[in-house]
Amino acid sequence: MKQIKLQPLNKEVEVSTDSTLLSVLLEQEMNVLQACGGQGRCATCHVYIQDGKDSLSPKSEQEILTLSFITSSKVNSRLACQARVWQDGIVIEVPQGMYIGSIGELKSLIGKRAQQNLIHPLTGEVLVEEGKLILRSALEKMAEIDSSFATDLSQILLPPKKVSV
Repeated sequence: MKQIKLQPLNKEVEVSTDSTLLSVLLEQEMNVLQACGGQGRCATCHVYIQDGKDSLSPKSEQEILTLSFITSSKVNSRLACQARVWQDGIVIEVPQGMYIGSIGELKSLIGKRAQQNLIHPLTGEVLVEEGKLILRSALEKMAEIDSSFATDLSQILLPPKKVSV
């Protein structure tokens, strides 16, 4: 068993060796959207490693690619579904806020005050800050991010066009 610390909860938990950080967060009843089902293809389980990054499994190519799309990604960013606990001494910081699953979900919140930061599920960008009124402009911002993300992704995934001379 290994000891890890969850921030900002300031809570130490004991976990089995080779557990994913996502399983740890879910066991602690933290609200993690996990939109891709733990495949490392979305950013809804994005966390920051404050200490002990060498105590985790290395980043896979898929994780590196996914993290490259997250606007809030830093050197110490990890996807909780991909990071496995190998040693003690890990300190995880869970981003403050709630991931929005869809434009429809955000639309249902218009006119209310955000109880916490509302975060785009793929890029990690804050759509509405905690305490602010949720307006239609947040829908436009989400649609713009979705469109930009799709364009960026298609440029990476599509093979280059052949030019005939």
